[in-house]
Amino acid sequence: MMPIDHRGGTLYVEDVPAPAIADAVGTPAYVYSTAVMSDRYTAFADAFAGTGATICYALKANSNQAVIKTLADLGAGADVVSEGEMRRALAAGIPPDRIVFSGVGKTAGEMEAAIAAGIGQMNVESLPELETLSAVAARLGATVRTSVRVNPDVDARTHEKITTGKRENKFGVELHHAVDAFARAADLPGIDMRGVAVHIGSQLTDLAPFRQAFRKVADLVAELRRAGFTVDHLDLGGGLGVSYADDDPPPVADYAAMIREVLGPLNCQWTFEPGRALVAEAGIVLTRVLYVKPGETRTFVIVDAAMNDLLRPSLYDAHHMIQAVEDSGTLESQIVDIVGPVCETGDRLALSRALPPVAPGDLLAVRTAGAYGAVMASTYNSRLLVPEVLVRGGDVAVVRPRQTYDALLAQDRLPPWLEPINDRQRAAG
Repeated sequence: MMPIDHRGGTLYVEDVPAPAIADAVGTPAYVYSTAVMSDRYTAFADAFAGTGATICYALKANSNQAVIKTLADLGAGADVVSEGEMRRALAAGIPPDRIVFSGVGKTAGEMEAAIAAGIGQMNVESLPELETLSAVAARLGATVRTSVRVNPDVDARTHEKITTGKRENKFGVELHHAVDAFARAADLPGIDMRGVAVHIGSQLTDLAPFRQAFRKVADLVAELRRAGFTVDHLDLGGGLGVSYADDDPPPVADYAAMIREVLGPLNCQWTFEPGRALVAEAGIVLTRVLYVKPGETRTFVIVDAAMNDLLRPSLYDAHHMIQAVEDSGTLESQIVDIVGPVCETGDRLALSRALPPVAPGDLLAVRTAGAYGAVMASTYNSRLLVPEVLVRGGDVAVVRPRQTYDALLAQDRLPPWLEPINDRQRAAG
């Protein structure tokens, strides 16, 4: 039995019926399954058993403290791309020496915070960034374990907005400049450059682009060693896809076998940075039908979840399976557009989607929403950030409460010349 599945016509998250969660916290709401996260992490760790690999969860996929702590307790380190994410990882109990700080635009302040925290590895993506890191490290009297991220100019064949390994993308140092980066690092104080990092994109469902990129990395390592540089660590990023609809990602065991074949002979320590692969399938969005609006050309199912709650369909044209929470399987589906209440034509969860007949008040579940869901939410249209819930077996915990309107309004400050006139000022003329 799957951790998130229908039982007797009702969707359950582990041992908890989804309607009970919706009744308790309202909708929209994110709900995460501990069992799914544990299964995905264990499968990844088992695939690389015996290699000494470090698995650093990419917090950008889902940075809720409960999610991070769940994975940390299983042995995960962290891949972070901001000081805020670093602070979240540390707060969740991830040891600093198991944290990799990535990102194309780290500030000197972020570098200083990372060095002060004892972060295990910094990935640099340009010579100017390398020189800034050296200046910060020298000022602090520290030596920083550093890897250079390379851009292998490999098309990941995924969505253009999540492809990161092509020459026109902003990420990494071009391969033919990597030797220059190592040479420059050797002359700079505070830098211990011994690693190469690579990440070509997200949601890859084919091993061929990985293989192509890793072969280029293997050639680069050989070139660096011939030039006299020590390379003993490879940060191989993340990017392994999940199944949203008809996607057919390879098993993680096949991914691991390919890496052993291509990179095993180099005898390097490996770090991986999976994000989506660990948490996407663990999450759903529960949303309630507000109205069913028939039209001449299409029928709209208007729900209370919107693009500010789940941005992926609007931003990436992403496909998420959407199910009726109560579904006997006996009713014939109809083709509808599932849309939200935000004043944007782009506010949609699904277009031309088959769905059993629904009525106002019915619950729907948006599947595979554990990654790049709540973490990308906003208060657009002054809508409140929605709650996040973690389930473990029959236990349920709200791990981020629904925002209040008082908290939303309290974020703003009026300048003195716009302060409201109180009754005393009004009486004084």
